[in-house]
Amino acid sequence: MTTQATIRLTTAQAIIRWLSNQFIKIDGEELRLCGGGFGIFGHGNVTCLGEALNGVREELPLYRGQNEQSMGFAAAGYAKQWLRQRFMFCTASAGPGTANLLTAAGLAHANRLPMLLLCGDTFITRLPDPVLQQMENFGDPTFGVNDAFKPVVRYWDRICHPAQILHSLPNAIATMLDPADCGPVFLGLPQDVQGWTYDYPTKFFEKRVHRIRRQTPDPAEIADAVALLQTAQRPMIIAGGGVQYSGATAELTSFAEKHQIPVVETIAGRANMVATHALNIGPIGVTGSDSANAVAERADVILAIGTRLQDFTTGSWTAFDKDAQFISVNAGRYDAGKHMSLPVVGDAKQSIKSLTDALDYAAPADWVSFAQGARKKWDIYVAKNVAHGNRPNSYAQAIGVVNDLCDPRDRIVAAAGGLPAEVTANWRTLDIGTVDVEFGFSCMGYEIAGAWGARIAQEQREPDRDVVTFCGDGSYMMLNSDIYSSVLSDKKLIVLVLDNGGFAVINKLQNNTGNESFNNLIEDCPTIPSPFAVDFVAHAAAMGAAAEKVASPAELGDAFKRAKASDKTYVIVMDVDPYDGWTDQGHAWWEVGTPHVSDDEKVRQAHIDWEASRDKQRRGV
Repeated sequence: MTTQATIRLTTAQAIIRWLSNQFIKIDGEELRLCGGGFGIFGHGNVTCLGEALNGVREELPLYRGQNEQSMGFAAAGYAKQWLRQRFMFCTASAGPGTANLLTAAGLAHANRLPMLLLCGDTFITRLPDPVLQQMENFGDPTFGVNDAFKPVVRYWDRICHPAQILHSLPNAIATMLDPADCGPVFLGLPQDVQGWTYDYPTKFFEKRVHRIRRQTPDPAEIADAVALLQTAQRPMIIAGGGVQYSGATAELTSFAEKHQIPVVETIAGRANMVATHALNIGPIGVTGSDSANAVAERADVILAIGTRLQDFTTGSWTAFDKDAQFISVNAGRYDAGKHMSLPVVGDAKQSIKSLTDALDYAAPADWVSFAQGARKKWDIYVAKNVAHGNRPNSYAQAIGVVNDLCDPRDRIVAAAGGLPAEVTANWRTLDIGTVDVEFGFSCMGYEIAGAWGARIAQEQREPDRDVVTFCGDGSYMMLNSDIYSSVLSDKKLIVLVLDNGGFAVINKLQNNTGNESFNNLIEDCPTIPSPFAVDFVAHAAAMGAAAEKVASPAELGDAFKRAKASDKTYVIVMDVDPYDGWTDQGHAWWEVGTPHVSDDEKVRQAHIDWEASRDKQRRGV
């Protein structure tokens, strides 16, 4: 009998050695599956995991974060840029460091993004209990802060013995690479177990090249979808983020062209098609376009590809005719069956190919003409909306300036507040896969951190391109420290800080529902006796960035050219009006809880007006 070769390693050393030997082939090039990590060390991860990481500085570069939450956002931005084909890990100490990653895990879960969380945990022996930063549960000593991650990750494990990783690590990778179950993975690493040794089989650490599964759709489901599409008089395609993750943008365009079916994009699906394509009818939904929503409300058969059909896409399910029939193509069974859709469970690229081969159909010419006419009207509106002259500064104007001056392959990032809506509605896509509007979990603070992660990823494939992020003053104040991270790591960003004096988009919602401005704009906060403006230029400069403030969109254009020419992170600040200049067309209804009773007549009337559209809401699950 042959004796199995082994190597004695600590748990931490084994985890890192195994990670460094996992690869994936992308466009014919073998790359490490894990691109490295983001880390803040503390007593829960520095002595053992830190020792292991120090030995693989080249293979798994560790970027020093400033805040654990922003590290997770950066990992999400990295995964998006790599179309979920590669991931980063985040490591944090036990206690509050790890707890700070909860929001980032929620972002990755909502957006179906791979992220590995290697987090410190309390001692498995419990001999020194209670320890610093331990959250004691009197009735269950196994229950702690790390258990809070269970609802926001796809795979969760606490490593209680070194041998466990032989099982847990392959399962973690399988989860992160599964198109249907993709999401964050949490591994709790007790401080003592990290340093315990085990005789691991050397075979476990051999190089492995992974691939992402392409689920072939069931022929019967394809046949059902084809039969339904052939009955369509007014078909439409909703193209989601899953189209890009599948690498199916070319197939989507070819399918639409062959069958002459108008295409609309979700927020996650922005940049599935360039803006000038004749069948790109625009973004759909609450933050969408008049053109896409006009098509949606008339469509009789809707082919949804790679989208989870969230409320901003569906207008809380009021954007469509109640009798419209849905076909949902999705790698995830859960998403494919939503709202009584006819499901096609499978990879988008494979499914589109199967539909193309089986479908002998072209949409009626008058339907296509209607859709294209609606898009032309929307383009005229956007051109006026982004133009600047004798009117207050607005988000849309800033977006238009950057759109005109950026490189087609520059990465555009936005997240929470008013900018996701304004970018979604007004950005004219110049090239495929160049827009990241984080609106799955809609996290304030993602703008700069996610851009940093995207830049790290982008530099490996397109080092000459820029990452441009649109950031409101509220998001900037919430999480700005990765300006410093980008400077330290020499990963240039262009950050546009558009200052409207607080949380203006929520103030807008407050006013639109009949409420008075209260506690959103800084000037309307009763606990702030003397409002003053933050000097964002001085603050950004203090973190090592080049920074300047401009007074107008015209000045913004000149500043943006200087930012493009710069070799370091560049921050441009411009004041925008909190009330004027919002995109006022293209909005579908959105369900918001409004007071059914109020002493204020404006609030009562706003409730009646808001509810007036509810009769258009589809019923389904």
